[in-house]
Amino acid sequence: MRLTRAFLPTLKETPAEAQIVSHRLMLRAGLIRQTSAGIYAWLPAGLRVLRKVEQIVREEQDRAGAQEVLMPTIQPADLWQKSGRYDDYGKEMLRITDRHERAMLFGPTNEEMITDIFRSYATSYRDLPRNLYHIQWKFRDEVRPRFGVMRGREFLMKDAYSFDLTKEGSEHSYRQMFLAYLRTFQRMGLKAVPMRADTGPIGGKLSHEFIILAETGESTVFYDSKFEGLDWGGTEVGNDDVDGLRGFFEEVTSLYAATEEMHDEAAWAGVDAGSRREGKGIEVGHIFHFGTKYSEPMGLSVAGPDGSPVTPQMGSYGIGVSRLVAALIEANHDENGIRWPDAVAPWKLSILNLKVGDAACDALCEKLHAAMPDDAIYDDRPERAGVKFADADLMGFPWQAIIGPRGAAAGKVELKRRMTGEREELSVEDALGKLLA
Repeated sequence: MRLTRAFLPTLKETPAEAQIVSHRLMLRAGLIRQTSAGIYAWLPAGLRVLRKVEQIVREEQDRAGAQEVLMPTIQPADLWQKSGRYDDYGKEMLRITDRHERAMLFGPTNEEMITDIFRSYATSYRDLPRNLYHIQWKFRDEVRPRFGVMRGREFLMKDAYSFDLTKEGSEHSYRQMFLAYLRTFQRMGLKAVPMRADTGPIGGKLSHEFIILAETGESTVFYDSKFEGLDWGGTEVGNDDVDGLRGFFEEVTSLYAATEEMHDEAAWAGVDAGSRREGKGIEVGHIFHFGTKYSEPMGLSVAGPDGSPVTPQMGSYGIGVSRLVAALIEANHDENGIRWPDAVAPWKLSILNLKVGDAACDALCEKLHAAMPDDAIYDDRPERAGVKFADADLMGFPWQAIIGPRGAAAGKVELKRRMTGEREELSVEDALGKLLA
């Protein structure tokens, strides 16, 4: 992508309505544009990040054995009336009526709909277990939407739903998702800490929220420093290893971790003083085990091994995909702008031509751009070097290839790592070797 042809409407000034870092930088870097309160259009660079986050989430759900579906955004109200949540949910639910005077709603979540879908298919214990997920836009009519996409009214969410024959089986499904979530966030360059949580309006007794650590986080968190050294990606326990997953789950949840709302001073006092950490965090995922809370009132029943009816046990598992984009910025920024981790950056490389029109500079830039056509953005604008440096830092591309007349004459590229600020001068071949490794 050439910057002269790209739709990247960056801003020099910070919009007055932006209160937190991620909102300010998403607007300034041209990732989003507000269309109404709590509702945003995603511009090309922002959409590329959103899609990369979404793909990592999808890959880890598939790896955990979940199967993707796609449910509609508009749901019939009678499903929620069956579960008993229609009147309880509150004004956050956007209720609408179609031309035939049927009560409908813009879905804030999908427990009722997925239960109804699964009920029409499952008849026997042989149809279990199943875990179904989708990545879909949701709407919750927040009374005071704020902080950009961190707390908007419309948001992209991954929600998964498990169905099991027994309580033990459903707890195994819960642990599968527990590990999948930790792997998901680590792949994005985030350290997520699982914390026991209140089940809220979803219901149930077992619940964890996943908090990423960020100085600008909205929640105060308390956790054992042992979390900082854990490598979820290196965990070798298999998806179907019941005992292994139970052991992993018990080991991780034995470490103290709590938000301010769930903080237990007595338990905290039992943590070694040198391991106690207090900081700020942002919730990016939440998982629930709620048994038959939805399957029973909605009439989901299958024939058990002996022919008698069994009501399946359920769980639900959410990740805020659009919220994650903002959370990534909150955890990865400096005074100059965003610092994207490689896995989620809109483009991995920014090529800065410091003298457009110089034959050697142009040739070297074209060579780099041709080698990474889908993952490099070429700043070919006739702008001052300072403007190009400022924009590249603001937009947060992980690598910058800086090419000026002196270096180009020698066939050299100055490669800058945005996350650390480290620079080194390399040949084009060596630079590509590092970038494509």
